[in-house]
Amino acid sequence: MIALYLAPLYLLLCGYILWRMLHWLAACHDVTKNFFLRGLLVTVYVFLALSLLFGFLVPPSMLQRVLKGIGNYWLGVLLYILLTVLVADLIRLILKHVSFPKKERLFSRKGHVIVGSICLAVILAFSAAGIYGARHIVTTDYQVKISKKAGNRKELNLVLVADFHLGYSIGSSHMQRMVEKINASKPDLVVIAGDIFDNEYEALDNPERLEKILRSIKSRYGVYACYGNHDIQEKILAGFTFPRKGKKMSDPRMDTFLEKSNIHLLRDEAVEIDNAFYLFGRADYERPGRGIRKRKLPKELVKEMDQKKPILVVDHEPRELKELADAGVDLDLCGHTHDGQTFPGNFTIKLMWENPCGLLSKDNMTNITTSGAGVWGPAMRIGTDSEICSINIQLKKA
Repeated sequence: MIALYLAPLYLLLCGYILWRMLHWLAACHDVTKNFFLRGLLVTVYVFLALSLLFGFLVPPSMLQRVLKGIGNYWLGVLLYILLTVLVADLIRLILKHVSFPKKERLFSRKGHVIVGSICLAVILAFSAAGIYGARHIVTTDYQVKISKKAGNRKELNLVLVADFHLGYSIGSSHMQRMVEKINASKPDLVVIAGDIFDNEYEALDNPERLEKILRSIKSRYGVYACYGNHDIQEKILAGFTFPRKGKKMSDPRMDTFLEKSNIHLLRDEAVEIDNAFYLFGRADYERPGRGIRKRKLPKELVKEMDQKKPILVVDHEPRELKELADAGVDLDLCGHTHDGQTFPGNFTIKLMWENPCGLLSKDNMTNITTSGAGVWGPAMRIGTDSEICSINIQLKKA
């Protein structure tokens, strides 16, 4: 419902940008004042501004995929149009009340054209960098020490990934690049910390191909996952979800997809691996779902474990870190934050989470939060990475 409240603001901002654009084009050349040319430009702009809404309203189809794909890119471009234009207008407003040599040149028609051209170059540069950043996957390495024995193993190589958001922005080609990165790390264990889907199962570009790609992950102990707040069937508009009749609906097709992908789903439950260490997959904090009304507390999830063995937890959101540490958890693996995904979100996200991204030591526990392998909303990343986390765990010698 937040999207409905923000809609008037969105339309107002889009209208402001349109007005500034037409004003700048008129300063560039008189030909842009032509009625039909202006009509064409306005039509294209309105289509881009409303593409997400059109995609939301039409039924699942190739047309919907195209509209939502365009809309997700538009969200990113619009963000940097707004930031650039608002900063330029603020500077212009300040300079208007300051005396300096040749001030009239800055506020002349030529000055307007030059400033607008600089703004356009900045917007294009940020947009291109954002699109590249979303598609380029990096490997982030971590070293963790757990002072417990795990059978005869001296170390454990684990890969953490999260937040694929499979759908209109992320599909088979991106997953193929991710799997190649994972396999290059030669993991003993792969863990997925939720938000595998982007709410709408119909958004998957080719489920069978995606299953085949994910099945090609090579890991000694397999691939395990927990669900996140987007792994549920809801309509989505600009990243905001619309529950069906006020209920959060699970989709059995998502469960089947994971089974066919050889991904073991942990539903607020633990598995003991190789009789050497534990992995507990937590239900999502916001939306436990699928028959789970309330997820287990940290002290409850370790209750029946042998705490002499390493205890690993995968949780979508990096919450209850102190409680998990006090319960005896050794390594907590999370996602959800995207590290803010796009500038300036990569700075504001630090105000919201104790560990928005990276490694944090909490007493005897280590928390690692990944920025994720996919994108949510705008199909861009600036100031953050699409990543896999390769974690080398040093264990106590037997």
